[in-house]
Amino acid sequence: MKALDLQAPRKKQKGLDGNAQWRAVLFLSPSWLLLLLFFFVPTILTFYFAFTNMSLTGIAAAQTEFVGFKNFTYMFEDPGFRTSVWNTIVFLVFSAIIGQQVMGFLIAVLMNGRSRAFRSVIGAIVIAGWVAPEVVCAFVWFAFLNDTGTANAFLESVGMTPVAWLYTFPMVSVIVANVWHGTAFSMMVFQAALGDVPKEVEESAMIDGASAFQRLTRITIPMILPSVVTNMVLVTLQTLGSFTLIYALTGGGPGNSTETLPVYMYHQAFVNYQLGYGTAISLMLLVIGIVASLIYMRALKVKI
Repeated sequence: MKALDLQAPRKKQKGLDGNAQWRAVLFLSPSWLLLLLFFFVPTILTFYFAFTNMSLTGIAAAQTEFVGFKNFTYMFEDPGFRTSVWNTIVFLVFSAIIGQQVMGFLIAVLMNGRSRAFRSVIGAIVIAGWVAPEVVCAFVWFAFLNDTGTANAFLESVGMTPVAWLYTFPMVSVIVANVWHGTAFSMMVFQAALGDVPKEVEESAMIDGASAFQRLTRITIPMILPSVVTNMVLVTLQTLGSFTLIYALTGGGPGNSTETLPVYMYHQAFVNYQLGYGTAISLMLLVIGIVASLIYMRALKVKI
């Protein structure tokens, strides 16, 4: 009898768990429907359109046809595409991997252990650039770097010759603007990671005679390496999709010197009206993001 009494509540509890699961499915179904409608369906259509001659004008606009790998064949023969890939790599390496990572880490290290007032003031200044929309950041840097902007006004005040920054150094200009805009995110990630480093380990290393640089390179960085790689993945994906900042600041010019893949995709799809070709370019951008993420994840797995 006791065994039967003990088993009865278990069956009853199992039934309750099943009901709870169905209730969870019911409550989550609206979000699943939204994901299906606004994520999975557009993704599937994107893959389909990339293999068509879809256009906004002409015969292809009325009669879209499946063309197979024709868009991708033309893509790799297109010198404009190769230039945009190179511009994207340069922009990604110096803006995300080096710029935002290094600046965010340095600011986080300098703020680590400081007073609350110091961290609040510096954090607010850095985050102000991050919370501003990209188009606002673009106009801020345009006002700073144009021929009659603040940068040239400062050069003239010290007797130096003004520089046409956006024409002479266009890629440097957009890289600096993007680093200024996105560094705050890396700073916050590294601040959280540094806060989890045990103080006892650093104090023990200090007692053993380790310098500040040795503690940073041999203790702190290895302990926060997962956060470093995770932040690199997030910053890389955000930078690969950066469009508004570049387009509002330089429009991809002068010429195509700052025409990254998102800008080139926009020009092909909505300026030249070749939606199929522009969609194929977007798939290549997706592939680059996936490959970069897999490399980072592989590096994280090896280090762990």
